[in-house]
Amino acid sequence: MAKWALELLLGGAVLTGCAFALSGWAAGAGWAWRPPWLPWLPWLVVAVTALSVLTVPYWRYRVHRWEISSDVVYLRIGALQRQWLLVPVSRIQTVDAQQNWLERLLRLATLRINTASHEGSSELVGLPLPTATDLASELARRAHALRDDAT
Repeated sequence: MAKWALELLLGGAVLTGCAFALSGWAAGAGWAWRPPWLPWLPWLVVAVTALSVLTVPYWRYRVHRWEISSDVVYLRIGALQRQWLLVPVSRIQTVDAQQNWLERLLRLATLRINTASHEGSSELVGLPLPTATDLASELARRAHALRDDAT
C-alpha cells in the first residue's frame, strides 16, 4: 500500500506544481479575461491528491488478490472492472522479479509471469523482495517440472 500511496503523492506533487505555475503565469499574463476558478486550481489539485492518497491504496488493497496453487496462479485485479486471471503453471515461460526505483526504496518488487499468450501473462505488484524472489524461483521450478509440449 505504501508504494501506491507514494506514487499518488509524487504524481499529485507534480500536478500541484504545474497548477501553481499555471495560476501564477495567468495572473501575471495580463489577460483581458481569465477563468475565475484559476486561482483555486492548485488547491483543488491538493485536495484531490490528499483524498486519493488516503483512499485509493486501501481500495486497491481490498480488490487485488493472488494465490499460487500447485498447478495454477490465480489473480484478481481491478476495482471497477474485475478481472480474474488463471495462469497454468505448465504454460509459464519466464518468471521475473523486477524493481523500479520506488520499489527499491521500499524493498518491494514486481513479479512478472510470462506465457506465450499476451493475455495469459500477468504481474504481482508490491510484493516484499524476499517473497518475490522466492516465488519466482518456486514458479520456475514448478513450471519446469510440469512442462508439457504446449500444443
